[in-house]
Order: sequence, then structure tokens, then C-alpha cells
Amino acid sequence: RGVSKGKFAVAAVTLDDYLPMRSTEVKNRTSTDGIKSLRLITAVKTPYLPDGRFDLEAYDSLINTQINGGAEGVIVGGTTGEGHLMSWDEHIMLIGHTVNCFGANIKVIGNTGSNSTREAVHATEQGFAVGMHAALHVNPYYGKTSTEGLISHFKEVLPMGPTIIYNVPSRTSQDIPPPVIEALSCYSNMAGVKECVGHERVKCYTDKGITIWSGNDDECHDSRWKYGATGVISVASNLVPGLMHSLMFEGENAALNEKLLPLMKWLFCEPNPIGLNTALAQLGVVRPVFRLPYTPLPLEKRVEFVRIVEAIGRENFVGQKEAQVLDDDDFVLISRY
Repeated sequence: RGVSKGKFAVAAVTLDDYLPMRSTEVKNRTSTDGIKSLRLITAVKTPYLPDGRFDLEAYDSLINTQINGGAEGVIVGGTTGEGHLMSWDEHIMLIGHTVNCFGANIKVIGNTGSNSTREAVHATEQGFAVGMHAALHVNPYYGKTSTEGLISHFKEVLPMGPTIIYNVPSRTSQDIPPPVIEALSCYSNMAGVKECVGHERVKCYTDKGITIWSGNDDECHDSRWKYGATGVISVASNLVPGLMHSLMFEGENAALNEKLLPLMKWLFCEPNPIGLNTALAQLGVVRPVFRLPYTPLPLEKRVEFVRIVEAIGRENFVGQKEAQVLDDDDFVLISRY
């Protein structure tokens, strides 16, 4: 009634006013400044069940350990968390689960970046809709673009909420040059940059008042205390959150940094997260299940890890069990899940 056959009701909102998946309700939103202040953010591992699905019980334990160890934020589904091996359904579910269970105690930063702007926009809408506090965005990889294309890509996602841009040329094969970051720094949602290029680039930005997190564990101490970085987005803090907290909060500590360097070097002897996955399985805090194409570190590296744990002190590592070497046959490799 009221609409005659063959006629259509006028749309309730015009396209000009339409921002998809936005709500006027004030949720547990975090300001960009609330993200900028974080010193220790853990790029958290995603553990698996023997059939390759998420092991949420182990995951929840990992997040609780991070909270207790002093981490202030987690990257969900980043490189370390193997977001690139997830369907978007899995990815958004894990972000929502993390917010739902832990969002009051730790900042949840969803890796919703993509080399497709369309995918990045859609995933970021969904991530903020399920309550994430900030988004992590990498520059488009493989199908690389121009400087103007980089700026345009990031401009599409920045209006949605607090955003960390991630520069890791060793993975994307394209550096995000300073003019791009400087062009985006006027956006109120631009929280800062996870920077993997090195100290001089860190200093270039911090001199301009742009917030930087070191993306390299082995450089983070000096980036923080000598070059002005706010903190680190860390892989090593999956294993030793308390020590990484000390490294970021308690002033220069060359001795502690030196003590941790063998662990950091070991973690990256093969592409991340191969080392971390192996280490967490050896510590008994995740099942020794790998989604291919990742496979565990070889036996001699696993033996070396047990020695590293002894040198740093087992009490500083996550979990309760003694570090085990594990046999090759203990590991499960999954190609379908």
C-alpha cells in the first residue's frame, strides 16, 4: 500500500550522504591519540587445531599472556598472524572475537590492508563495524602502483578510523617514500607508521612529529631511545612480552637488548613467522600445526632455540612447560582447511 505497482519508493538516503557500515552510535571507539601513545604492540600469532582451523582456546591464552606481560595492543591477522592465509570471513571473525573478549584490556588493531583497494575498503569497514580500535594498512604489493596511486589508496581507508600505515619493502617490494607519508599526515585518523626501513627513516619522521613504531625487533631499542620512535610492533613479544615491555618502557638498556639479540636473530633466520611458529610449539603453548606454505625450522635450529631459552631464562618466556626440541614427525602440515 502507498506504492503503486511498477513504482519504487524513494531511497531513504542519497548516495552523497551515504557512508556504508557507519553507525551514529558511540561504541568503544579509541581516538587516534589513544593509538599513538602505545609503546608495545604485539603482532600476535594465530594458533591452529590439527584440522587447520583456528585454535581459539590457545589464542585466548596467548592474548591473556600478552595483557599480563604488559603489551598495550595486538595486531590481529598481520604477517605474523598469517592474515594472508585466512579467508576474509576468518579474518573479520578473529578481529571481532578479540575485541569481544579482550577489547576492554588491550587495543585491537586489525590488519585489514590489501593490494586491492576495494578489498581494503570493505575489510576495514567490517573491522571497524566489529569494534576494532585501529586498522593496519600495507601498501599495495605485487601489483605495485605509482606514488599518486599509493596516496589515493590510503585516502580511501583513512576516513574510517585510526590507521597505522605499514612500510615493509622486503615483503611488498615497494618502499613507501616519505612524501607519501607526509601527504597523509594531515589526516586526523593517521596514527603513524610501522617502519621497517631503519633508523634514519625513523628519525626523518620523528623530526617532523610523525609517530613511528619500529617494525624490526633487532633495531627497536635504538629506534626507541636514540631515534625517537614511540615503540615497537613486535614479533619477539609473543615469546618474551615482559622483557620487551622493559625494553620499551624503562629507558636505555643496552645489556638487555644484547641479551635478546640472539633470540631476535633466530626468529628471523627464515621468513617470519616460521621461527615464531616453531618456538611457540616448542614451548608447548600452541599445537605444532602449520598452515602451508610454512614449515617448521629444522632440527638444529630447534636445538639452538632450547639453548637460547636457557640463556635468557625459561621464566621470561610464555607458557609453563620446558622447551622441547620436538621431532620432525610431531609437526602437522596443513594444505586444506
